[in-house]
Amino acid sequence: MTNNPSTLYRAGVLHCPADPSATALLVRDGRIAWLGADADAPAADRVVDLDGALVTPAFVDAHVHVSDTGLALSGLDLSAVRSAGELLDAVSVFAAGLPAEAVVLGHGWDESTWSVPQPPGAVELGRAAGGRRVYLSQASIHSALVSSALLAACPEAVAVPGYDESGWLRRDAHHVVRAAARASVTRSQRVVAQRVALRHAASLGIAAVHECGGPEISDEEDFTGLLAVSGAGLPEVYGYWGELGGAARARELGAVGAGGDLFADGALGSGTAHLSRAYADGEGCGHGYLSAQQVRDHLLDCAVYGMQGGFHAIGDAAISTVLEGFAAAAQRLGTERVRAARHRVEHAEVMDRRLIAGFVEFGVMASMQPAFDRLWGGAGRMYETRLGLARSLASNPMGAMHAVGVALAFGSDSPVTPLDPWGSVRAAVAHHNPVQRMSVRAAFAAHTRGGWRAVHLDSEGVLALGAPATFAVWSTPAGVERGLPVLQAEDLQARGVDDPTPLPVCRATVLRGAVIYEEGAS
Repeated sequence: MTNNPSTLYRAGVLHCPADPSATALLVRDGRIAWLGADADAPAADRVVDLDGALVTPAFVDAHVHVSDTGLALSGLDLSAVRSAGELLDAVSVFAAGLPAEAVVLGHGWDESTWSVPQPPGAVELGRAAGGRRVYLSQASIHSALVSSALLAACPEAVAVPGYDESGWLRRDAHHVVRAAARASVTRSQRVVAQRVALRHAASLGIAAVHECGGPEISDEEDFTGLLAVSGAGLPEVYGYWGELGGAARARELGAVGAGGDLFADGALGSGTAHLSRAYADGEGCGHGYLSAQQVRDHLLDCAVYGMQGGFHAIGDAAISTVLEGFAAAAQRLGTERVRAARHRVEHAEVMDRRLIAGFVEFGVMASMQPAFDRLWGGAGRMYETRLGLARSLASNPMGAMHAVGVALAFGSDSPVTPLDPWGSVRAAVAHHNPVQRMSVRAAFAAHTRGGWRAVHLDSEGVLALGAPATFAVWSTPAGVERGLPVLQAEDLQARGVDDPTPLPVCRATVLRGAVIYEEGAS
């Protein structure tokens, strides 16, 4: 054995457009040292027989909240409840196993899926939890249900926007109670939650995630603690710190960008995304949290410190404001310097041609979540309720953006939607609006190479000679076609968001030559 042992992976099917006939690859010193046909393979210190499995570049999830994901995976999952009664029953069962002083943390309820979309009140929640403090984030994470005990512990929430005595809090009031609930989680619990989330990501073929932190989302200790475990037998973590004018602080914290969840607006689910036309199911157009001048100044601050910037913007009014800020920054810096920074917009759900053209002009990367359309798009779902059918079908226009050259990076926004990379690829392929559908190849690229490009690592996300050996090995029960799994049913009538075709199952995930997940390993 040498000091740097090599590993040959052989007898597989490789997603390698430069050599479609390749069935093997050699890994040495964390890179792909050779690839080609089995018969031509060089000697290696170790040989792994792939037994016909598919090998692809590993996934990158471009928008994740790692600690919250881990807490959701190990906490109270409310995504399956379909009524206020079911939610209360779930809280009661879960709370019964906790100490009296514990805070009940839950996530994922979505009243738009209920026949009677009326959640329980603060008093009912407290009764179900045996008097404990309760914090239950809605699927969008932009609002939450809280119990009377938690409201009493946060008197400052009463005086800020978004407070409601029912216990369903939004906007600033939600931020207050969220901070109080998070403070109940100990540092050791957060470390465990982070590792749970990252190990789960690795088991799904994800080798890197983009953590979207910031003072309204997490705290500095949580953020830096997460970055400290990046790549240590786990997926790599690239951090974005969403603090207005905080480019210097983002750099000090080890972030790759001063953006992510730097909120220009809220979310459609909570009625706080900023729209140019009023919501179909309520009054008003939501809420914009930034001005064009603030966007401009943030981008100028990013330029001073050589940082990538970015903003959370969902509604078309919020996106318009962000692009006004980009235009103002370009007047100071020049358009090419703005483009070179590859600034980002997270979500970009309600768009039109003018806004898409702005993304092209300023080289804005769109960090998008195909599962949003899968879960909430189409007739009879949340987007139609909030926006009306026409606007709902025009939302999440990833196909139109890809067609004109907008750079896409796909992710989950977990725990808003689950970590599910192949499910996200299929969601982009089977968008509710046929006009917005993408090819499997394009959607896969957005969820792999797109995520690396978003952090300026352009050589990553491919199986190529000399490239980092970062890949995943898959069982493909539905077969392989042109180097990628079959994700859609042969029967055209069966295709769509509820397609029964089984998705690939990860057998191993390799990051820069190191195995970070192996099926069956403890």
